[in-house]
This record gives sequence, C-alpha cells and structure tokens, in this order.
Amino acid sequence: MNAEYINPFLNASRDILAQMAGISSEIGKIYVKDSPFASQNVAIIIGLTGSIKGQVLINMSEPMALKIASNMMGGMPVAALDEIARSAISELGNMILGNAATLLYNVGVTMDITPPTLLVGERISLSTAQLKTICIPLQTEMGTFEIDIAVKE
Repeated sequence: MNAEYINPFLNASRDILAQMAGISSEIGKIYVKDSPFASQNVAIIIGLTGSIKGQVLINMSEPMALKIASNMMGGMPVAALDEIARSAISELGNMILGNAATLLYNVGVTMDITPPTLLVGERISLSTAQLKTICIPLQTEMGTFEIDIAVKE
C-alpha cells in the first residue's frame, strides 16, 4: 500500500473527532493486521471505489460510541445506541471518509465512498480478504479509536 494514502485518513480522522465530537487524540503505533481480526463493539464499514479500491473500518468501544454520539448531538445524554445515536456514529464515518477523499483528491487520487454500514455487537470478526490491513490506532481519553485501511490501487 502506498504510504501517501495513510496520512489523509489519519488527518481526516483526527480532525473530525476533534471538530465534531470534541475528542483529542494521539497517534498510536501503526501496524499491519492479519485477516480475519476482531473488532471492538462498534464498527463502521465504508467501501472505496475509484483510483483506490477496498474498504475502511472504523472501530471503537460502545462507551466511546455513546460519548461521541452525545457530543455530536450537543451534549444530549445518550444511554444506548438507539436509532439516532447509530445515525450520528454512521455520519461520523461519512465525514471522516468524505474529508479523506477530498485530501486524496488534492494529491491526484480519486475515490468514491459507499454509504456506511454500522455493526454493533460482541465478538465482531472482520475479514479484508486478499488485502493487507493497515491499522491506525488513535489514543483518546476514552480508549482506542481505530482506523483500519485495506486498499489496492
């Protein structure tokens, strides 16, 4: 995977977390995940088409997802991942990938994204088939927010 593809996803994730959810983050150690791999309790899956193809998985713990949803809704308490909270978390994925697509376009890489798919549950196992998955962990005060990128040119 071309290393110049990583920074747009990283920068978009950090910016959107800070702007939309008021959450600051530090970059953890980036590494390659073997497929299949376990996800945290909440995962957003967004497909990529265009110059690069594949998928991006954004995953986090349920308490983190509840806090993000609450912050995105102006601090309204969120006790469960109901329909509105799920919508907010899905929109977070849309915003991150939309920003990453813009950053990639600025360096000559075109990319379209699919609507997000939100998975919530215990013991979620994901597979990226033949693609290598690069994991970018963002450390926050609430735990780890992971961006898993599996793309090919």
